[in-house]
Amino acid sequence: MASLDASSSAFSEATFIPPDSIFDVTRRYLADTTPNKVNLGQGTYRDADGKPWILPSVRSAKGEIAAADCGHEYLPIAGLKSFRDEAVKLAFHGTKALEENRIASCQAISGTGALLLTGLALKRASPKVKTIYITEPTWSNHQLLFESLGFAVQTIPYYKAGHFDFESYISVLSDIKADGSSAVVLHACAHNPTGCDPSREQWKAIAAVVKEKHIFPIFDAAYLGFNSGNVDEDAWAIRYFVEDLHLEAAVCLSFAKSMGLYGERIGLTSFVAGSSDLARTMQSVLENVQRATVSNPPAYGARIVAQVLGTPDIKTQWDEDLGVMSGRIRTMRERLYEELVKAKTPGSWEHIVKQSGMFAYTGLEPAQVVHLEDKWHVYMAETGRISIAGLNESNVVYFAEAVDSTVRTVK
Repeated sequence: MASLDASSSAFSEATFIPPDSIFDVTRRYLADTTPNKVNLGQGTYRDADGKPWILPSVRSAKGEIAAADCGHEYLPIAGLKSFRDEAVKLAFHGTKALEENRIASCQAISGTGALLLTGLALKRASPKVKTIYITEPTWSNHQLLFESLGFAVQTIPYYKAGHFDFESYISVLSDIKADGSSAVVLHACAHNPTGCDPSREQWKAIAAVVKEKHIFPIFDAAYLGFNSGNVDEDAWAIRYFVEDLHLEAAVCLSFAKSMGLYGERIGLTSFVAGSSDLARTMQSVLENVQRATVSNPPAYGARIVAQVLGTPDIKTQWDEDLGVMSGRIRTMRERLYEELVKAKTPGSWEHIVKQSGMFAYTGLEPAQVVHLEDKWHVYMAETGRISIAGLNESNVVYFAEAVDSTVRTVK
């Protein structure tokens, strides 16, 4: 049968869209048959042997769920109530917002889905919000997601010479019009991709501007507990905004990193409102936009998280698991820095240990990244961002050697 003439196709005006850069790094890594290869691209935790790790707490929770034989019925539109209750309590315990029933919540398809529901709910409930401000650089999906929803997306300088560029950031933030037409995406901790977080004093200054300028804060909280090993430490900025400054806010949670539930796609959208009546209204809005997208979310991952958070001994084990993951990542930062210093690699590398969380912004240039892949079979984002979780004692010396050689030969 002859193929359809392209000009008469329904897709004749479509243009090819290049593959997502981060996922394409993984594709190239998997296609590489060289045994001595290193994947520092995608942000997934690996243990000391470079293997995926099922958290002991998650393993225990899965056993409890299997024994309960929960079945496969539809969840409510807002998701599993026990999961929502436990996740909200995790992020907001001890706050007046929780005590006064001022939090609306909806289970989401991981952190991406949580941001999507947030954007959809804002368009419905706050149509005057037209512009979303994101950091430059930021997680690659922020711009694509909010632009796809019809928002204008503007960037704020964030990173300079290995550090958070507070002066530039606060300057641009302060210039935003105080007319309620803007929202800002804030990384609660472990800024992706730079690993550079504001200090508490800097957070206070940022919050003051957000309040003064009537900017709606959206917290992307994908790493609570994973960053420092302590959820409350990592949620400090969220609590400061909603408890100390009494601000309304959206908080987008993900349990992909903190529980290793990458494929289960389990997240939560929450809106802190000024009153319980407004929270009730926002609950209805969230359920409406959920119905219009995925209708209702998947159950298995939600049951795992609810079991972990709601069972005291399993929750204690999870706290220990967080310490294991965050501790190993800090150790790998230190080991990489030590090897680069030992080799007298040109340049300063202190930012590797000053940054935190899963990712590090190395400062490597695109040509050097290409060289690392072609010659050394080391795979990373073209920006020079690496996933520290991909390093271990078996490859950290090799990676440091590769970086040292590349920096010296590729200017």
